[in-house]
Amino acid sequence: MDHNRDAALLTALMDAAADAIIVADRHGVMQRVNPAAEQLFGFSTSVLVGQSVNVLMPKALADLHDGFMAHHLETGEKRIIGIGRDVEGKRQDGTVLPLHLSVGSAEVDGDTVFIAILHDLTARHAAQEALARSQRLDAVGQLTGGVAHDFNNLLTVIIGNLELLQMRGADERQSGLIDDALTSAEMGADLTRRLLVFARKGDLKPVEVDLRELCRDALAILKRTIGERYEIRTDFAKSVSKVMIDPVQLQSALINLALNARDAMPEGGEFLISVADITIDDHYMAQETDIEPGHYVRLFVSDNGEGMPLEAQRRAFEPFFTTKAENGGTGLGLAMVYGFVRQSGGHITLYSELGHGTSFGLYFPALQRARTLQTSGEDQIGSDLPRGTGQVVLIVEDNPHVRKLSIERIRDLGYQTLDAASGDDAYALLGTGAHVDVLFSDLVMPGSLNGYDLAAKVRAEYPHVKILLTSGYASDVITGKMGATGEYKILHKPYRYSDLAERLQALLWSVS
Repeated sequence: MDHNRDAALLTALMDAAADAIIVADRHGVMQRVNPAAEQLFGFSTSVLVGQSVNVLMPKALADLHDGFMAHHLETGEKRIIGIGRDVEGKRQDGTVLPLHLSVGSAEVDGDTVFIAILHDLTARHAAQEALARSQRLDAVGQLTGGVAHDFNNLLTVIIGNLELLQMRGADERQSGLIDDALTSAEMGADLTRRLLVFARKGDLKPVEVDLRELCRDALAILKRTIGERYEIRTDFAKSVSKVMIDPVQLQSALINLALNARDAMPEGGEFLISVADITIDDHYMAQETDIEPGHYVRLFVSDNGEGMPLEAQRRAFEPFFTTKAENGGTGLGLAMVYGFVRQSGGHITLYSELGHGTSFGLYFPALQRARTLQTSGEDQIGSDLPRGTGQVVLIVEDNPHVRKLSIERIRDLGYQTLDAASGDDAYALLGTGAHVDVLFSDLVMPGSLNGYDLAAKVRAEYPHVKILLTSGYASDVITGKMGATGEYKILHKPYRYSDLAERLQALLWSVS
């Protein structure tokens, strides 16, 4: 009786654990795995049980693992037991993820059994990387501000002396040389002013404005300069809160972003400028955007150009970093935008996919009637939000950090989840006979199937599966070259917790 009770308690413990738990024998063969391990590695229990734990490791670690096990059993040295360390794991799709591994051992029926607990460090690593990037930009900003200030003093002396020479009756030849020197000095002064904006030490003149009006004024300039090969679309909300910003700097920032978008579309294309209020009021959305909860007016500038590689995205806001040096790029445009937004009390986000385009989001604190923020996401998971009753949602997302957030969100709403890192993997999973009620897929993914392709196949072959698509772009500016038909409504990232809950309920209660 006690044995049955202990077995039931162990099963309940493993099922309840948020971290992966694996029980293996002395040879490293898995005897039991919990549901969290299935979700983490993408394998089913039936596949894992009976296999070596080496299948969950990159090859380099797997080659060493058996030797570590044998050494521990022979000598009793505890290199890992009871200590814990950071390692790498390997999912079924071959992707590698960071983990914290804790290992314990026990004697069961005269044989050694190992218990491994694995905690996914993907979100922590992403947060650390974002913090390091922010700290690097702040450090560069402090250095840049100091250098720019000193250069301004030097240039003030240079310009002043040149003007004195000019006023004292220089001859025609000397005047030409002085004019050239003054022009160069003024260019240097303009450069330092731009650097001070990045360093958030420039002088702003904020006033209460409507972002839509500022965007319309800037577009009047843009349409005359970018050329006929480029289409500018706008999507302005009917009602938008006022913000307190410098109009000149905002228009300069918008023009910088639009010209960047033009350069990413050498053969022509389209970009979209949208303005709308947005409330960030749950911990998931704040974590996804790295933005403090609050009420904002969001300006999106999206293009359907070449997109940016990961390294360019990481360094996009650093001064003097440019991918267009051969075309005269200075690397100061985005640095200025970043500095202006941050000095205005706002935030900036960047979303880009190679071959599909780029979207910048500028978030400015809204000036509006005092409103009480809703409580965090955990407190919203009450009876006021529509909940699932165990239906299965297949989450398809190639970004591991966003995929993990989506899994947490949807599980907290009372659904079960399966997940895949690409449209191809999701389609293969459905082909195994896995039961799925809702497909929740990103639009842009690696592999042969994008979100629309996957949705079309699922609708044709699995008509009982409901479909919800999501995108990090401000609008469907990229969907023309993805085979879009317009029959799906897109849930745009970042989305609120309540929006996700309502969309899922609406799908499941809709009549096909």
